[in-house]
Amino acid sequence: MTSRQLLSGIAFAAIVAATPVSAAELRFACYQDGVECDAWAEQFKAFEAENPGTTVAVDVVPYKSIVESLPLQLASGEGPDLARVTDLGGLAQYMLDVTPHVSDPAKIEEQYGKTLAWTRVNGPDDKGIYAIMDQQTATGPFVNKTLFDQAGVEMPGKGATYEEWAAAAKEVAEKTQTPYPMALDRSGHRFAGPAISYGAALFDADGNPITVDDGFRAFAEQFVEWNNDGTMAKEVWAGAGGATYQDAAAEFTNGTLVMYLSGSWQIGRFGRDIGDAFDWVAVPAPCGPGGCTGIPGGAAIAAFKHTAAPEELGKLIEFISREDVQAKVLAKTKNIPANQALQVKGIEYENASDAEKAALTAFGNALAGFSPVAFQFQGYKNNRAIMNATVTRITQAIVGESSLDEALERIDADVKEAVAAAQ
Repeated sequence: MTSRQLLSGIAFAAIVAATPVSAAELRFACYQDGVECDAWAEQFKAFEAENPGTTVAVDVVPYKSIVESLPLQLASGEGPDLARVTDLGGLAQYMLDVTPHVSDPAKIEEQYGKTLAWTRVNGPDDKGIYAIMDQQTATGPFVNKTLFDQAGVEMPGKGATYEEWAAAAKEVAEKTQTPYPMALDRSGHRFAGPAISYGAALFDADGNPITVDDGFRAFAEQFVEWNNDGTMAKEVWAGAGGATYQDAAAEFTNGTLVMYLSGSWQIGRFGRDIGDAFDWVAVPAPCGPGGCTGIPGGAAIAAFKHTAAPEELGKLIEFISREDVQAKVLAKTKNIPANQALQVKGIEYENASDAEKAALTAFGNALAGFSPVAFQFQGYKNNRAIMNATVTRITQAIVGESSLDEALERIDADVKEAVAAAQ
């Protein structure tokens, strides 16, 4: 990390609430999996040169602050002018439509139309520009290939089921004395991909959430069982409470995990932290009775309504959307582009290893085969309610605080209550 200060959640809240913002100073709250904030800070120097008198202050914050502290700040009418966020539908109510302040909205629509839709929650006539994706992501698995080779176990191929992967990972872990066969990020977003693959519909014909159906129940039963029989790294979900996010990236990078169900945003981190310690690969999403899908997603830089400088903020969002600017950032961050032109042209990633290039290709190719339900889920404005309820209640079933039947009943109740409150 550069001289930009890493801020705790408390410090983040204090800064965005207490720092006076002039019309020419824009504050950007940014989290990074790798070097995303550093890459944007470098590009903003060019923006400042093109727009004399306007400055951009980059506050690097933990992801937890973006998820937990930022919504509270925005709800009180405070916070940064813009932020790098992942909960697009949930935060859309606080976002500023910068369309009046950009010179070519049609071009932005052409290049980002598919993902702009994820923030357009104000009805069918909403054509606003609220946020620009700087990272297209896909959930899916990483595998420690070296461990498979050492164990002499054949790696399951495309079309293999979750059960087949679980059996193979357990065999590898046993033969190599590796602590954890599998792990899934403590995230309702990550849980949704396998659930849909097991047949979860998540929504009824009118687009209303139904959450728990036979498919959702089937994966929930399997997941709880795997956590309790040692197939899944139980510490990931049982090691936190509420809806707190937790990943298993450290376990994967230090070689104590065979198969890690996470997503494409980890690629740059693994390339940097694993180096040549072992061979790792991204593999297709395992299959269930309902298909073989991950969840699309990504991070976007969003503008917020309470800004004192909407015109300058609009210019910055348009700068962020530019193809040449995105290409420079993505080359450093090793992320999949959301920009349609760059998806066709490709990105010349800087210092990318063969493993990173292969993983980026694998995840990029996988997106086209994802279930329509996965895209519907990502664009649903109340998807955070589903995700939070899933994590909280499934964890309670894993640790024995409730039965699985009770947990599933509470998920449905929690989602209904949250949706009613939002309306």
